[in-house]
Amino acid sequence: MADQPNLQQLWDSEQIRQCLYRYCRGIDRMDEAVLRSVAWPEGPDQHGSFQGTASEFVDWALKILPHVERGVHQVHNVMIDFDGDTAASVESVFTALHRQPDDDGSLVVLHMCGRYLDRFEKRDGEWRIAARQVIFDWIEKYAPTPGAHPERFGARTPVGGRYPNDPLYTFLGESR
Repeated sequence: MADQPNLQQLWDSEQIRQCLYRYCRGIDRMDEAVLRSVAWPEGPDQHGSFQGTASEFVDWALKILPHVERGVHQVHNVMIDFDGDTAASVESVFTALHRQPDDDGSLVVLHMCGRYLDRFEKRDGEWRIAARQVIFDWIEKYAPTPGAHPERFGARTPVGGRYPNDPLYTFLGESR
């Protein structure tokens, strides 16, 4: 029936969203296995100053991320346009906050907003990014709140961290 929802597309849409959320977890937690699960390794990735394959992006990010003191990525407004049963064009709005060294070595906060333009492909029942282009729509740079973690966070504990030390991995019972 024409007025019935396409349940397979609803399921596929959710699988695509979960993949985008995994990217945020992987990049913020610096979790290599999760990052590698997001994209087909040979797919092109144009990500700011980085251009290469998805696999090369993970290698590059894992060298850069140790210099980023804290990072938070969020994905919203996910728009999915299916092209048959195994391909989709996906525009996702992102917000990212980084506390990191600036070009001169001083600590800054980068507040970035933009969009991921992703071509997704479904292979053997699994949706992953086949090609990514990052579009930047907003960047603000400002001085961070002074102080180390205990001063800034106060009684707000536990404080998030990176794989495998983030409380998430204990919560999930993972022992990778």
